[in-house]
Amino acid sequence: MAGLGELERSVMEQLWMSDTPLTANEVRDRLAEPAASSHGPATTTVLTVLSRLERKGFVARSRDIRPHRYHALLSRAEHTAELMHEVLSSSSDRDAALARFVGTVSAGEANTLRRLLDELVRH
Repeated sequence: MAGLGELERSVMEQLWMSDTPLTANEVRDRLAEPAASSHGPATTTVLTVLSRLERKGFVARSRDIRPHRYHALLSRAEHTAELMHEVLSSSSDRDAALARFVGTVSAGEANTLRRLLDELVRH
């Protein structure tokens, strides 16, 4: 994810994988899970990262309960689409960038793009 540090990306991954909002302690515990020998980041570090992500507009927190619970404002797919649009918008030649991108997709991805474009045209 462009514009996010490694720990910010890891925190976002945990929020995206969860079906419910998470507390900072829950995020910390989930970050420590893959490395059983590691304790993961401190809760204060996770809180700092969550505050930073909130300021950047990636997460929101429920302030009406304690401890606060955090959730992603956009799904992973929505965020990825925004990044793709941002990169495409920064290109001086959008057609060339799109052509280059399409030239790198797999046959399955090309079929998905074709189907989605057909649906867009029909609506």
